Amino acid sequence: MKEPLVAIVGRPNVGKSTLFNRIVGKRISIVNDEPGVTRDRIFAHGTWLDNGFTIIDTGGLDFEKKDEISFGIVKQAKLAIEMADVIVFVIDGKQGLTSADHDVVSVLRKSKKPIILAVNKIDNYDQALEYEYYSLGLGTPFLISSLHGKGVGDLLDEVVSHFPKELLQREQEDCIKIAIVGKPNAGKSSIINKMVGEDRVIVSSIAGTTRDSVDIPFKYNGKKYSLIDTAGMRRKSKIDDETIERYSIIRTLDSIRNADVVVLVIDSSTEISDQDLKIASFIDEQKKPSVIVLNKWDLIEKDTNTMNKFNDKLAKEFAFMSYFKSVYLSALTGKRMEKLMQAVDVVLENAGRKISAGPLNDVLSDAYVINTPPFIRGKKLKIFYATQGSSNPPTFVLFVNDTTLMTDNYLRFLENTIRKAYDFSGTPIVIKLKSKKEEDL
Repeated sequence: MKEPLVAIVGRPNVGKSTLFNRIVGKRISIVNDEPGVTRDRIFAHGTWLDNGFTIIDTGGLDFEKKDEISFGIVKQAKLAIEMADVIVFVIDGKQGLTSADHDVVSVLRKSKKPIILAVNKIDNYDQALEYEYYSLGLGTPFLISSLHGKGVGDLLDEVVSHFPKELLQREQEDCIKIAIVGKPNAGKSSIINKMVGEDRVIVSSIAGTTRDSVDIPFKYNGKKYSLIDTAGMRRKSKIDDETIERYSIIRTLDSIRNADVVVLVIDSSTEISDQDLKIASFIDEQKKPSVIVLNKWDLIEKDTNTMNKFNDKLAKEFAFMSYFKSVYLSALTGKRMEKLMQAVDVVLENAGRKISAGPLNDVLSDAYVINTPPFIRGKKLKIFYATQGSSNPPTFVLFVNDTTLMTDNYLRFLENTIRKAYDFSGTPIVIKLKSKKEEDL
């Protein structure tokens, strides 16, 4: 099920990024007094009253500036507005209502989306301040201070009240969504055309031919799938002057966010780049099962050990997602193409795997005996009980004596222990800790 999408929009320097960081609970967006610091939309996950949602921070809207960067920011913000389920319109309460704010409102009205007015930088509540903002015709204004958190709870109460109850029944629930992502010219469109058996997307040697995300339904082994071909993601330094590509990246990130499984396509004839790693890190952050495809395998001179060497290299480069599952193929020749959907089904099965409490606790108890945790402040971690709370991604809950006694190294050890006992290749797993006194168990 797709999460609701909340877009924060407004003029430059009204405090959008500060509000974004306040809602997310950590400093993600760059906060600076200089107008226009946020140019590309930034995604993050937020929760309020048990409602999960995705929030987007957008660049400041300034319709008077006609330079290419300002034009690109407006394009990106409009795309975020188009995608959003709820819009939070932020105004600078210290500066008061401006003609530029009215210009933004006129754009927002065209979206026909719920618009919530947030008057920011209000440190002291004064009801008289509200009346000026009723003239915008957006209903009750929420007077907030993003910096100090004042009024943000009331604002979020209003936001979640507008979430669609049956969100994204637009797509068939039984359709498995596969996002095909990667740098431009890695061969994403060629792979899709081979998978569906026809030229459904444009294939070109010109990097960046695909500008938007394209959904392509197909069947495999009697199951319904939808392939999402996405715009190639370039480094930001490569796209600062290419506004169309700049705002198309949002489509790629959104496709990853809403996919059931992600296929990261890498050109095996070139070196693994920082951008490949950045895309992979976003897949990992979103906790999506994934397959890494080494395309153009026909261009590689091979011996009996070539694939092992490549896997060793991947293991080093993608150490942060050591659970990766790789497939080597050539979309051009079609060789080994059958391996891709086989791998997709495997990682989906692994992501949905559920382990009963008995065997899970046996595995962790043995691991605890073999490698006991270190003493922290004179105390040692005890694991009383473990259970799998959910799947997709597989999530395990460990009841312990004190969560602060768990070190990162020991957490990694426990994850590796679970992975050795059960096949979770291709999918991230989550381990949550809960403190529990021994006598309460």
